[in-house]
Amino acid sequence: MEKLVERLEAAVGRLEAFNAKLPSVAVAGAALKDDSQGSTEPAIVAYEELIENSFGRVLSAAQKIGGQVLDVTKILQQSFLVQKDLLVKAKQCKKPDIAGLVEFLKPLNEEIVKANSLTEGRRSDFFNHLKAVADSLTALAWIAYSGKDCGLSLPTAHVEESWQIAEFYNNKVLVEYRNKDPDHVEWAKALKELYVPGLRNYVKSFFPLGPVWSATGSTVVSSSTPQKPQMKAPAPPPPPPASLFSSDASTSQSKEGMAAVFQEINSGKPATAGLRKVTADMKTKNRSDKTGIVSGVEKEVSRPSAPAFSKAGPPKLELQMGRKWVVENQIGRKNLLIDDCDAKQSVYVFGCKDSVLQVKGKVNNITIDKCTKMGVIFVDVVAACEIVNCNTVEVQCQGMAPTFTVDNTSGCQLYISKTSLGTSITTAKSSEINVLVPKDDGDKDWGEHALPQQYVHNFKDGQFVTTAVSHSGN
Repeated sequence: MEKLVERLEAAVGRLEAFNAKLPSVAVAGAALKDDSQGSTEPAIVAYEELIENSFGRVLSAAQKIGGQVLDVTKILQQSFLVQKDLLVKAKQCKKPDIAGLVEFLKPLNEEIVKANSLTEGRRSDFFNHLKAVADSLTALAWIAYSGKDCGLSLPTAHVEESWQIAEFYNNKVLVEYRNKDPDHVEWAKALKELYVPGLRNYVKSFFPLGPVWSATGSTVVSSSTPQKPQMKAPAPPPPPPASLFSSDASTSQSKEGMAAVFQEINSGKPATAGLRKVTADMKTKNRSDKTGIVSGVEKEVSRPSAPAFSKAGPPKLELQMGRKWVVENQIGRKNLLIDDCDAKQSVYVFGCKDSVLQVKGKVNNITIDKCTKMGVIFVDVVAACEIVNCNTVEVQCQGMAPTFTVDNTSGCQLYISKTSLGTSITTAKSSEINVLVPKDDGDKDWGEHALPQQYVHNFKDGQFVTTAVSHSGN
């Protein structure tokens, strides 16, 4: 009898232990079910196919090119993977407030900042590749759309608008390598197809009104504290509104500058408060030392006898690796000359001020970057002459130039020879661009033509028609 009781007690113990394990088994099964649902969700499956197919072409071409192109392509890959995680997470979370949305989008914003950091500093040979990817990543911000008052266009329109900005640099890659390297051309074409029609059609099919949030999921909580905000955090790139990617740091910064002026005006204090009182002896009519002659003892303005040097670095005018002429940090030099060049070499002018460069001979392309009051005279270019981030520059083509590109420049005079009247001029984010062409009666007389910088967009027949603003009297 005692043995039977012992056996029954042992059996009961085993049953109790088995029942204790059942809840954990059920929880694990539920979690596995949730994971499988996330991986089998039609929107997620379609997104994975987009990455595998469309992005696979971009990555394959980048691996053949290597270097910085491969680096920025890996950032592009990581950005798309981050967005996939955000899409899965959105279905498990309630729709967040602004602070929560900032925290939710933080991983994506970090990838965008990484891509933009590659475009900063000295312009590399693959700048157009880097810039195309960096600008295109803003298309992924469609996931921040939360309604018509959020500051973003509808997701499909936002993807298209973002790609239009990036396409400016993507087209430069196509033009530059069209007859040189098919791998670069394939990379640029694949990048475009990744966004248009790839990402655009995906968003249009699954998220035309923005991400789908869970009604009963967890709440996204901002990790920011009421302590002093992090002012060193890098600002996100446009075009997404700052409110979607910025934190309380932006509100604290907005209290400085003009906001501080208006705050003091509204404080009720007299407008002259804080100004020094001018006493009678400080007035000019009462000064005893008034002579009417400017004193020569005053501090004299020193004028350097030799051209000054830029603080950015020493001046350069040299041929690097036998392929690239580099002209950097030249200030006040009116006699810069490159005469020993050929059609396989390029010319890169950076950080020069109040100088004139003459290029005698045919070169592949000429790039003028971050220059002020700079003049460049050249004979022929094979590809293009690019003017980027400049202020008040003059460029004269004495021979043939198939393409001119002016980007983010204020004040540009282009002198086009008769043989280059068929040239193509592309402008973006620039103002005060004048093109001078020779008149029929001789090269000594020039006809000046101002390129428009204001446009009118009208919606006609299902699409927008853009025309330049015409002013009366012109």
